[in-house]
Amino acid sequence: MDPLTRLLIRLAQWHRNPPSRRWVRIAVVTLVLVAVVVAIEKLVGWPDWLSAERVPIRRM
Repeated sequence: MDPLTRLLIRLAQWHRNPPSRRWVRIAVVTLVLVAVVVAIEKLVGWPDWLSAERVPIRRM
């Protein structure tokens, strides 16, 4: 099944059985938090202490 058909079927199901207000609030709060974290990362930058460094492999 192609993605557009799958999306239309899912939207029709949501229209017939809409999610609860609680679920919508949780989704909106999650999206806002993600947007805030992305905005902070874009404005301030990625901290060095969160960056992974490669450990050199010691060959014997």
